[in-house]
Amino acid sequence: MTKTRSRKALYIGLPLALAVALGSAAGYFYWQQEAGYPRKIVQQADALHEHMLSFDSHITVPLDLGSAGNELDKDGPGQFDLVKANRGRLSGAALTIFGWPEIWNGANAPHRPTPGFVDAARNEQEVRYKIISGMVRDFPNQVGIAYTPDDFRRLNGEGKFAIFISMLNAYPLGHDLSQLDLWAARGMRMFGFSYTGNNDWADSSRPLPFFNDSADALGGLSPLGEQAVKRLNDLGVIIDVSQMSTLALEDVARLSRAPMVASHSAPRALVDIPRNLSDKEMQLIKDSGGVIQVVGFGQYLKPLGKPVLDKLDALRARFDLQPLQGLANALMPGDAVIAIWPEARFGEYASSLYGILEEEPKATLKQYVDAIDYTVKKVGIDHVGISSDFNDGGGLDGWSNVGEIRNVTAELLTRGYSETDIAKLWGGNFLRAWAQVQKAALPVANR
Repeated sequence: MTKTRSRKALYIGLPLALAVALGSAAGYFYWQQEAGYPRKIVQQADALHEHMLSFDSHITVPLDLGSAGNELDKDGPGQFDLVKANRGRLSGAALTIFGWPEIWNGANAPHRPTPGFVDAARNEQEVRYKIISGMVRDFPNQVGIAYTPDDFRRLNGEGKFAIFISMLNAYPLGHDLSQLDLWAARGMRMFGFSYTGNNDWADSSRPLPFFNDSADALGGLSPLGEQAVKRLNDLGVIIDVSQMSTLALEDVARLSRAPMVASHSAPRALVDIPRNLSDKEMQLIKDSGGVIQVVGFGQYLKPLGKPVLDKLDALRARFDLQPLQGLANALMPGDAVIAIWPEARFGEYASSLYGILEEEPKATLKQYVDAIDYTVKKVGIDHVGISSDFNDGGGLDGWSNVGEIRNVTAELLTRGYSETDIAKLWGGNFLRAWAQVQKAALPVANR
């Protein structure tokens, strides 16, 4: 239990305090009038979020966050800002420093990797790190960086939003293992090897034929990736296995002496794609002492409907591709033949595919909690958590931004989850695993 976050306005400057207060009041009205849950459930969720720690384990930092039109101290169009975080009573989040070279050039046509891609991806990392640093500099009485679980609790008790720095994708690090030490010194406390496309550290669950990837090209982790597991353990940094191939995840499970976390994943039993976790993979995470942070990303929670599937098959016929067999190549341009396509053909196909996918109705909050239910039944309440994937495709009907997190809690309450179990899901389990990872680290003098 911690101090109520509603007193946050006492600590911050008047302009921002007014923005937060007004946003909070408007959010409370919306929550009371539109949430659609019985009044008793609404009141219970409200009371719970006034004293419960709540943590979202994956929010991407947009490159324009904090710029004009996307100010952090205004209730803007994005899924995350400080006003919305206060409205929802979100205690903190993993703000993700993401680096991946943009495959679209200025003429809006894709191009394949060049030697400059690593530098471009590192620049993206730096921009996102500067945005996080700027948040702390510009709003020191409202936000802070949590370097330990105790920091997280302290910041919450001070009425501040706790920033947990995570990093996704080893690609920008090249072959330089020492980059892990650099980023850990800068505050990184979780590291994910993989994103779309293989890299020199690990195979991805979503190899990109356009980049000449193939499934299981490395057979899991490379020797560099194996070294990285030990180094991350030594540094006390959580290893994030979301988006890894099955073989890579199994390698981490074999090599790591600390709990591993899937920061934003869903059960494969609900949508059968390699990006989702099989029951076996979830068991390996549990056996490590880790946590599966179930993600609010609609395409991973429910299969595509027939109208969209029919349009996708028509698109595939136009590009001389076979009808869909399963959903893996429905959600991304993953057919092997794409490796030989010219860039213009790939660009046209990818743009059309993603345009069709946008027509799919959003998954609902009930479908999201179905995924939580399934995961809890498979691995137990102590190994499940919550993540949104906001700013990179996440968002549900009923949970479209960080201001609406109490809807998730209300749905959990209607399913019969106790307040103790909801507190575990909203951050308790993650904080426990984080503490275990840090306990397994080498003393600073021995690193």
